[in-house]
Amino acid sequence: MNSKLKGGRGEREFAALCRDEGYNNTQRGTQFQGGFDSPDVKGLPHIHIEVKRTERLNIHEAMSQSVRDSEGKAIPIVAHRRNRDGWMITMRAVDWFTLYREWEAGKGI
Repeated sequence: MNSKLKGGRGEREFAALCRDEGYNNTQRGTQFQGGFDSPDVKGLPHIHIEVKRTERLNIHEAMSQSVRDSEGKAIPIVAHRRNRDGWMITMRAVDWFTLYREWEAGKGI
Protein backbone atom coordinates (compact mmCIF):
# COMPACT_ATOMS: atom_id res chain seq x y z
CA MET A 1 0.00 0.00 0.00
CA ASN A 2 1.27 3.44 -0.85
CA SER A 3 2.43 5.42 2.20
CA LYS A 4 0.10 8.37 1.51
CA LEU A 5 -2.93 6.06 1.49
CA LYS A 6 -1.70 4.29 4.63
CA GLY A 7 -1.19 7.67 6.33
CA GLY A 8 -4.72 8.77 5.47
CA ARG A 9 -6.09 5.48 6.77
CA GLY A 10 -4.14 5.95 10.01
CA GLU A 11 -5.52 9.47 10.41
CA ARG A 12 -9.09 8.20 9.92
CA GLU A 13 -8.46 5.36 12.40
CA PHE A 14 -7.13 7.70 15.07
CA ALA A 15 -9.96 10.20 14.54
CA ALA A 16 -12.41 7.31 14.95
CA LEU A 17 -10.66 6.27 18.17
CA CYS A 18 -11.03 9.81 19.50
CA ARG A 19 -14.75 9.74 18.65
CA ASP A 20 -15.09 6.33 20.35
CA GLU A 21 -13.57 7.95 23.45
CA GLY A 22 -16.24 10.67 23.39
CA TYR A 23 -14.47 13.41 21.42
CA ASN A 24 -17.08 13.63 18.69
CA ASN A 25 -15.66 16.66 16.86
CA THR A 26 -12.43 14.98 15.77
CA GLN A 27 -11.72 14.68 12.05
CA ARG A 28 -8.78 14.55 9.69
CA GLY A 29 -7.14 17.95 9.68
CA THR A 30 -6.16 17.93 6.03
CA GLN A 31 -9.82 17.92 5.02
CA PHE A 32 -10.12 21.51 6.18
CA GLN A 33 -6.75 23.27 6.01
CA GLY A 34 -4.56 21.09 3.89
CA GLY A 35 -1.45 22.99 4.89
CA PHE A 36 1.77 21.15 5.65
CA ASP A 37 1.61 22.44 9.23
CA SER A 38 -2.03 21.55 9.91
CA PRO A 39 -2.58 18.76 12.44
CA ASP A 40 -3.34 15.32 11.06
CA VAL A 41 -6.40 15.14 13.32
CA LYS A 42 -8.35 18.18 14.54
CA GLY A 43 -10.87 18.46 17.33
CA LEU A 44 -8.87 18.10 20.56
CA PRO A 45 -8.42 21.72 21.70
CA HIS A 46 -4.86 22.73 22.62
CA ILE A 47 -3.37 19.52 21.15
CA HIS A 48 -1.44 19.28 17.87
CA ILE A 49 -1.72 15.67 16.66
CA GLU A 50 0.78 14.10 14.30
CA VAL A 51 -0.39 10.60 13.28
CA LYS A 52 2.04 7.90 12.18
CA ARG A 53 0.84 4.48 11.02
CA THR A 54 4.06 2.61 10.30
CA GLU A 55 6.07 -0.44 11.30
CA ARG A 56 9.29 1.53 11.73
CA LEU A 57 8.91 4.95 13.28
CA ASN A 58 11.63 7.48 13.92
CA ILE A 59 9.87 8.92 16.99
CA HIS A 60 12.36 11.77 17.38
CA GLU A 61 11.76 12.93 13.80
CA ALA A 62 7.98 12.58 14.23
CA MET A 63 8.04 14.51 17.52
CA SER A 64 10.19 17.25 15.96
CA GLN A 65 7.63 17.57 13.17
CA SER A 66 4.77 17.88 15.67
CA VAL A 67 6.68 20.47 17.74
CA ARG A 68 7.58 22.48 14.64
CA ASP A 69 4.07 22.36 13.18
CA SER A 70 2.37 23.24 16.49
CA GLU A 71 4.24 26.57 16.41
CA GLY A 72 4.07 26.78 20.22
CA LYS A 73 0.28 27.20 20.06
CA ALA A 74 -0.67 23.69 21.19
CA ILE A 75 0.77 20.66 22.96
CA PRO A 76 2.48 18.55 20.31
CA ILE A 77 1.86 14.79 20.40
CA VAL A 78 2.53 11.85 18.11
CA ALA A 79 -0.21 9.22 17.91
CA HIS A 80 1.27 6.06 16.43
CA ARG A 81 0.71 2.38 15.93
CA ARG A 82 2.11 -0.61 14.12
CA ASN A 83 0.12 -3.39 12.51
CA ARG A 84 -1.67 -5.58 15.06
CA ASP A 85 -0.78 -3.19 17.93
CA GLY A 86 -2.84 -0.58 19.74
CA TRP A 87 -2.45 3.17 19.47
CA MET A 88 0.20 4.89 21.55
CA ILE A 89 0.74 8.57 22.33
CA THR A 90 4.21 10.08 22.62
CA MET A 91 4.76 13.55 24.00
CA ARG A 92 7.52 15.65 25.55
CA ALA A 93 8.01 15.22 29.31
CA VAL A 94 7.52 18.94 29.94
CA ASP A 95 4.07 18.74 28.33
CA TRP A 96 3.18 15.55 30.19
CA PHE A 97 3.98 17.20 33.53
CA THR A 98 1.83 20.20 32.56
CA LEU A 99 -1.11 17.87 31.85
CA TYR A 100 -0.47 15.82 34.98
CA ARG A 101 -0.40 18.91 37.20
CA GLU A 102 -3.69 20.06 35.69
CA TRP A 103 -5.25 16.64 36.19
CA GLU A 104 -3.94 16.45 39.75
CA ALA A 105 -5.36 19.89 40.53
CA GLY A 106 -8.71 18.94 38.99
CA LYS A 107 -8.53 21.71 36.41
CA GLY A 108 -8.62 21.82 32.64
CA ILE A 109 -5.95 23.50 30.56
